[in-house]
Amino acid sequence: MNLTNGSWWSVQVQPTKQAHATYESHQRQLVVPSRPALLTAMRPRILCAMYLTPFTGLSWAYQLHYNLCFRTHLRRLIPASNIETVNDLISEICQRHDYHLLECEPHADHIRSLISLQPSQSIAKVAQIIKTNSSRELPLTKPVWARGYWARSVGRMRLDAVRQYLEQQAAHHGYASRVLPPVFRFRATQPVELRSPHAWFELNHHLVLSTRHRKGVFTSSIGEALTEYWLKVAAARDFALDQCSVVPDHIHLIVRILPRMSIEECALLLMNNGQQFIGKKYPQLYVENGIEQLWEPSAYAGTCGDFTTALIKSWLRSS
Repeated sequence: MNLTNGSWWSVQVQPTKQAHATYESHQRQLVVPSRPALLTAMRPRILCAMYLTPFTGLSWAYQLHYNLCFRTHLRRLIPASNIETVNDLISEICQRHDYHLLECEPHADHIRSLISLQPSQSIAKVAQIIKTNSSRELPLTKPVWARGYWARSVGRMRLDAVRQYLEQQAAHHGYASRVLPPVFRFRATQPVELRSPHAWFELNHHLVLSTRHRKGVFTSSIGEALTEYWLKVAAARDFALDQCSVVPDHIHLIVRILPRMSIEECALLLMNNGQQFIGKKYPQLYVENGIEQLWEPSAYAGTCGDFTTALIKSWLRSS
């Protein structure tokens, strides 16, 4: 089992001599068979090599908001005269490193902030850069900040609303009324605990992946097999797959990640390992659907949590 992005690999089906002969015969004369069985027998069985190149980057639609807090070293108080300096400096650092600071509320012994990030940016790296740069530039006793930080995801929708939305995918896309709906749903009964030294965190993400050209690739059984494989990938790479809703042409997921991981890294692990798994287990799907990659090179990612972005903004402004 390969649980890394890895290099490209191929699935090859070599044509037989009989298939070559049939194909050449069809090119030389017009044959109009009258029976469907004869049509099937005449169809050339020549399949080209498929090179499943791993994705290294994606086009994104995203809304990633995080509530980030950290405190001073030994709870030392920042003089009131320096509070505004701290605020301005953190704003400048965020602008310099392309972080979007939505709100920042400095207090005498800690900082509360709300920050919007890009999919390739991890909260651990952001916290490190803000704390290191501000500590170096502030005219205060060093070290300025204590080790560690507290981070949680927030978003336009609460986590419970996102969970309910995933549960309703079968009805939303009109599959619920079918006798055998091509839908698979998974929800972890015992969520995996994630830990990181010196960090307190809860980072939930709603992730949406679409098949190449929105082809209806997945059935309920294939969706179940892919989800079971993804759970192994998550265990090996230290993230958690909490919920999954598979319909034929796209998949909704709720994933939790460690602070050191970006949501783009998580998506690439899922996409590349999933593409490899389907290629090995169900290679005919690529041929039948006329695709050379399983996924569109794009994705949606949104944060969610127990509180909405609007509520956290309001709380920070009033604190």
